[in-house]
Amino acid sequence: MTNTANKIKIEVPVMANLAAQGHKPEWLFWVGSAGAFDDRYKKVTREFVKLLTFLGIDYAVLGIEESDSGDVARRAGNEMLFQMQALQNIEILNGYEVKKIVTCCPHDFNTLKNEYPELGGHYEVWHHSQFLAEKLKAGNLKGISEAFASKKIVFHDPCYLGRGTGEYEAPRSVLDAIPSEKVEMKRNRSFGLCCGAGGGQMFKEAEKGDKEVFIERTEEAIATGADIIATACPFCMVMMTDGIKYKNQEERMKNYDIAELLSLSLGL
Repeated sequence: MTNTANKIKIEVPVMANLAAQGHKPEWLFWVGSAGAFDDRYKKVTREFVKLLTFLGIDYAVLGIEESDSGDVARRAGNEMLFQMQALQNIEILNGYEVKKIVTCCPHDFNTLKNEYPELGGHYEVWHHSQFLAEKLKAGNLKGISEAFASKKIVFHDPCYLGRGTGEYEAPRSVLDAIPSEKVEMKRNRSFGLCCGAGGGQMFKEAEKGDKEVFIERTEEAIATGADIIATACPFCMVMMTDGIKYKNQEERMKNYDIAELLSLSLGL
């Protein structure tokens, strides 16, 4: 796809096309269902692709060959559907001899990294926060502007990245590279409160209780006085965005993925 309105020309290479040319890219970018179909998260996908292009990464996507990772099916208890989806994906990935995968979704990150091996899918899997943190550490992302210097940013820990895989510092390292004031919610890192969408909860009605989880979490973010809630997960983005709307904070507070913040800071 090409977007001539942006400074960087976006042309996303597709694995099948590269394979036909005899080329095996170093990385597979696993887009995920949200990155492909959710209107808000498509913007995150676009910004991350800009970063991959800016960095000169040798990568490709599966395109129409990519299916859902099966995460939600397994969390909802449909093990048969999970294995069907996983085995289909593994057959395609192994067919292209994929070695390294990067994805923006912690749910897919956890599933591809920790659950596909039991079905024959062995890959080096990175969450985009880890990938970007490494590139920043290596000095490959120069020219970060002061675009957010006057903003106060709070990070919401995704469960499947933090408690699920133990990664708390990579997304914060990305944010630390962006000139701005950083604050933390009272509950953060391993004590962070879930956004309320994991484990298949995204696709069912909320259970009865005193308060929905995403509202409570948004209130914690508002209490910090932050201008921006930074997220690193499509599920969290949906819930935090809804929370901001529910609390009538749309004029004062915004929700951005860390990839968006970095891309915008670089003027991509």
